Amino acid sequence: MTDDLLALAEASHRVIATHQAPSGAYPASPTFSAYRGYSWFRDGAFIAEGASRYGDADGPAAFHRWCADVLAKRADQVDALVARSRSGEHIPVADLLPTRYTIDGGVGNDPWWDFQLDGYGTWLWALAAHTDRHGPVDGVDAGVATAVRYLTTFWARPCYDWWEEHVDHRHVSTLGAIRAGLAAAASHPSLVAALSGTERATAAEAVGAIDALVLSSGVVDGHLTKWLGARDVDASLLACVVPFGLAGGDLGRATVAAVEDALCVDGGVHRYAADTFYGGGQWPLLTAFLGWNHAAAGRRDEALASLRWIAAQATPSGELPEQVGQHLLAPEREQEWIDRWGTVATPLLWSHGMYLTLAAELGLVGRAR
Repeated sequence: MTDDLLALAEASHRVIATHQAPSGAYPASPTFSAYRGYSWFRDGAFIAEGASRYGDADGPAAFHRWCADVLAKRADQVDALVARSRSGEHIPVADLLPTRYTIDGGVGNDPWWDFQLDGYGTWLWALAAHTDRHGPVDGVDAGVATAVRYLTTFWARPCYDWWEEHVDHRHVSTLGAIRAGLAAAASHPSLVAALSGTERATAAEAVGAIDALVLSSGVVDGHLTKWLGARDVDASLLACVVPFGLAGGDLGRATVAAVEDALCVDGGVHRYAADTFYGGGQWPLLTAFLGWNHAAAGRRDEALASLRWIAAQATPSGELPEQVGQHLLAPEREQEWIDRWGTVATPLLWSHGMYLTLAAELGLVGRAR
């Protein structure tokens, strides 16, 4: 069985490396109608993390330089947004940075649920993690500084969540991603060098403010909640424990347990209980987050079970989908999405990146940290 797991790791890295664009961008999915031609900072950062852990230094570095270049070219736009915010102006969502960019770093023309903040924080976190493994990435300083100015100005504003939903809420997984990125920017030597003293201090202040806000408004029954003021959970909260470190100790353990109890069925993890996207299936990448948390907590058998569940969802050619339909929460809603966008995105590079991360965490490939 281990041979099969290793073979899928090799296939996963091959999928990621094959589809990485010359620009450095990782496409979310090379064939899926709604994602084709676009790269998300969030997806790409986790894809890069998996490839980096596998042992690939160059591919992730190219992605990080692409992100930095995208942001550096928008430094003046961000500075103008910051100035408008400081003057008390309410800035429309359409004026803020998008969540996804075209492969060449442009802003696409297709309408999307675009205002999401988590990707910029996730990128900063992943850049620091890659640097720890493979050394500094050159040419990223301007992008790092731009990301920090943007996040420290707008972190408290409601925005769309990981799933492009609920723009009127402040999502705890989004706050966790921002916190992780700003914490890295305020303390990691290679990122700190890109910032002024004021920028470093502002980033550290935002980290403390996020911690206080989440503890006061994002915890119910001892676990994190989907958004501030909610009571239910979302599987994206797993990232707030490992790797983002927003919740540790009893709060972290309770959050993982709450997600697992509410959203894990027969080994696979759903996004949230009311999910209807493609019928509300189970996501390999979320199952990998659960396994990652189990591995970090020393629960190796459970983590290995998650890895095996993910491997069982691969196609014969070694491609992993975005979600699978063997336990749908809303089966009556599946066909409408197939009619709209086609069958489920396959391959989804984020699924492959998360598989590599979990395989590395278990010591089967590459580097555990």
